[in-house]
Amino acid sequence: MKPSRPEQTRWLTALPADLVAGTVVFLVALPLCLGIATASGAPPMSGVIAGIIGGLVVGILSRSHTSVSGPAAGLTAVVASQITQLGDFEIFLCAVVVAGMIQFLLGLARAGFIAKFFPSSVINGLLSAIGVILILKQIPHVFGHDTDPEGEMEFLQTDHENTFSEIFEIFNDISSGNFHLGPAVIGILCLLVIILWDKLSKLKTSPVPVAVVVVALGVALDALFDSFGGTWTVEPSHQVNIPTGQFFQFPAWEAFTKYDIYFAGFVIAIVASLETLLNIEAVDRIDPHQRDTPPSFELIAQGLGNIVCGLLGGLPITSVIVRSSVNINAGGRTKFSAIFHGILLSLCVYFFAFMLNRIPLSALAAILIVTGYKLIAPSKIRAMWTGGSVQFIPFVITVFAIVFTDLIIGIAIGLVVSIFFILRSNLRRPLRTIIEKHASGNVTRIELASQISFLNKATFNQLLSTFPSGAHILLDARHTEFIDPDILEMIHDFKNGYAPQHEIKVSLLGFRSKYQFQDDIQFVEFSSRDLQEKMTPHDVLQVLLDGHERFVSGKLLTRNFNRQKDGTAAAQYPMAAILSCIDSRAPSEIIFDLGLGDVFSIRIAGNIISERVLGSLEYSCQVAGAKLIVVMGHTRCGAVNAAMKLLARGQTAIQMTGCQHLASIAEDIQAIVDSQTRHQLSNLSDEQLITLSDQIAEKNVLKVMDSILDQSHSINALIQQGRIVIVGFLYDVTSGELRVLHQIGIHHHTPQPDQSNQTQTP
Repeated sequence: MKPSRPEQTRWLTALPADLVAGTVVFLVALPLCLGIATASGAPPMSGVIAGIIGGLVVGILSRSHTSVSGPAAGLTAVVASQITQLGDFEIFLCAVVVAGMIQFLLGLARAGFIAKFFPSSVINGLLSAIGVILILKQIPHVFGHDTDPEGEMEFLQTDHENTFSEIFEIFNDISSGNFHLGPAVIGILCLLVIILWDKLSKLKTSPVPVAVVVVALGVALDALFDSFGGTWTVEPSHQVNIPTGQFFQFPAWEAFTKYDIYFAGFVIAIVASLETLLNIEAVDRIDPHQRDTPPSFELIAQGLGNIVCGLLGGLPITSVIVRSSVNINAGGRTKFSAIFHGILLSLCVYFFAFMLNRIPLSALAAILIVTGYKLIAPSKIRAMWTGGSVQFIPFVITVFAIVFTDLIIGIAIGLVVSIFFILRSNLRRPLRTIIEKHASGNVTRIELASQISFLNKATFNQLLSTFPSGAHILLDARHTEFIDPDILEMIHDFKNGYAPQHEIKVSLLGFRSKYQFQDDIQFVEFSSRDLQEKMTPHDVLQVLLDGHERFVSGKLLTRNFNRQKDGTAAAQYPMAAILSCIDSRAPSEIIFDLGLGDVFSIRIAGNIISERVLGSLEYSCQVAGAKLIVVMGHTRCGAVNAAMKLLARGQTAIQMTGCQHLASIAEDIQAIVDSQTRHQLSNLSDEQLITLSDQIAEKNVLKVMDSILDQSHSINALIQQGRIVIVGFLYDVTSGELRVLHQIGIHHHTPQPDQSNQTQTP
């Protein structure tokens, strides 16, 4: 099938950048392929074949835009041990074919989902650790100390040195007169060129990649130093060394009858798959375009690549961070850069080996050192630090474990530490307990964690056994992904056995259908007739004050608005009537944390009184049975500010705003201002006018409360009978706080917010 026109355009646009990036990756990959093969105890050409197949076969099949595949340093120990155990490289190739088949089947089974479970601390630790290792391992190569094969990443080396002792061996070379001056000068100069190239904007934006410049410089200096002789000469051991002779090797077909190759293939497949999944997660994180790689499809591509590797004599391959990060840093934009690097490997190794063998390893080491520095990413380290100990400690341990062991062991240690912290977090806080004070009574909401395993059984059982008779519990599983069958059985036994025997009500919310628990809310979530009738005005006021306390603290009640909608469709029995301003910053239902059917809401600019407003209040209390009238003004009120400005300028509403009906509202508010204040208005600054407006807003609330008493005989009678209460509030739009100004009715007693209304326990 031909690619679509937008796809063709994207490839053509990215082609120049991909050709450059592919060239850079090729230059870096060649010595790495040879070095990894040598470190694995395999023929050097097997590493090159693996690099070619990683570029051509996996590069074409993969859906990753930036990942580059090839022989992996993380598999060095596994490959070396399996070659030793099987006794022959051609028999080992059979195991590589088997590994590829297993990977292909894992991909078809969509086993790539495992990648989503890798903690970010381990992935970031992997990236930083590879960066640290690249720097430490390449320092000796920069100075021409090349006893360790390129691409070897383990702490303990085959030459009986380790990552750090190898660096100190450079000083021994100097003191013993064995210092290789030519390679060292090339390495240091190349490193300086790369650093300066990134600093100078004209060079940084140049179409010529710095890596190609560095390699060309290294080859030119190599030729120059040859004429100097002595320690200036770059010997073959300090250059790329492509072997000659047999290119392909083929598996020993008779070995497919042996059990050993299937066990070896299984081991290689599991290790290679885990490393690939980790690497593509890590590479996607450093992709500047933040594109995602389908993990299961990547396993299919890697599996087919490894089958071809086994058939043609290559080492097993994985997605590789070092080459992938070089690709990204060189500007690679699509997977064609990986394909092109494979093309260059196959052509140049076969036809131009004599030219490639003139490249000094110290020049390539300079490129890898800068790549390592970029992988360490100080911003990632800061992000891990700010994430707390749960993020930072596994991150640091992963870095140190990889640096001081090898890639596979280090990742395993990092995963174990991360799992420990996850389990520790779940054991310490598998659920959160919140006491919610609803109008119908207290409900203890138990918010379950995202993962509830059998390890949480004791903690969960202990919590459930602490509730007294008459308690009401809400088990909230809306954010829970997994619940262990043991926990489900415990919930079932508690709800249907223990709870009824001890008169404990149990409500359920948010359980997935597969758990066979349906939402079951047994407490009243809205104001019903029974609730309205039994509540006193002070009870209603306390409900509002408690709701506001939740609003300020951000701990709002759990509400099912669909259930409230259905429950109030037939009839309504609100507890209170709230007269407030139309200001968008002062919605009364939100400020008091109320639900559907809880209150009548009357909103008018300046929360002023009028005949129609009085009629609405009388209906609310006399007809519908509301027990409380709330008059709520607020600071920075637009209607009050407008009225004050009109008064200060001596204008009418029409003159100032063009609004003919605003006058009636402004006049009601202006009537509160005394004559002395009127004379001072024109001399007030804008800030003083706002302060005065807030004072007028407060007086307006008190005036409206008095007007309700004076103008409504029915409401006055209800107050005298003790059936309702009027309360005035001033809401601060800046702080979100609510201040009680005055109360009329039943001895003028004002309850205070219940500080224990909503508590949280670990």
